[in-house]
Amino acid sequence: MGRGRVQLKRIENKISRQVTFSKRRTGLLKKAHEISVLCDADVALIVFSTKGKLFEYSTHSSMDAILERYERYSYAEKLLTAPEAETHGNWTLESSKLRTKIEVLEKNIRHYVGEDLEPLNLRELQSIEQQLDSALKRVRTKKNQVMHVSISELHKKERVLQEQNNALSKKLKENEKSNEQLNAGFPLSHRQVAPPPPPPPPTQTPHLVPLAIGSNRPFYGGSVIRQDDSARAHTISAGMMPPWLLRHINE
Repeated sequence: MGRGRVQLKRIENKISRQVTFSKRRTGLLKKAHEISVLCDADVALIVFSTKGKLFEYSTHSSMDAILERYERYSYAEKLLTAPEAETHGNWTLESSKLRTKIEVLEKNIRHYVGEDLEPLNLRELQSIEQQLDSALKRVRTKKNQVMHVSISELHKKERVLQEQNNALSKKLKENEKSNEQLNAGFPLSHRQVAPPPPPPPPTQTPHLVPLAIGSNRPFYGGSVIRQDDSARAHTISAGMMPPWLLRHINE
């Protein structure tokens, strides 16, 4: 004979009930994980024990996101099925939920900035500290990434400027070398040479040179005296000559 259907009912034995709860809870969490992986589904599982202890499971998305999605869908279904008389009450309930959520968020913000910490117990303070530590680690990680990116960009700019400087230096040297070769191909007369200084002016006082004997072309100051000035030069120098020389010149 096959086994009959077992009737489900509360286990009266406390120990057996606790053992069954532990086994079935583990199996339930395992099945939730399997269906989320095999079917790519968003699964959220919440279990409270008889003592009020919480056991939960959610997929890669957070539990809050799944619950918010559930509330949106359930509220949309209620709007479609509920009469108009209940619509106003639903909106009132939704607004009260939103106000409560805003108050909780504002309270958390005050706690994060170090305000209104007196009513918190040790466990709540430790939770806030862990959240701040994790947020600080994320901020530091992001800051280090931004710093590394900025430093790499500065290094790139430095390399570009160095390459431009080297190119300009090379071009300047090439220009100097080409100028030297161009000047070397021209003769000295075509080069840019400074003109020599002008000669000093001649002295204004001429000197007398004795007349050459037997010559009718007297000299004055190193130059030939003209014919019209020969008589005057002969008269000037006659008084300075001896008589025998004058007789010889007149003959």
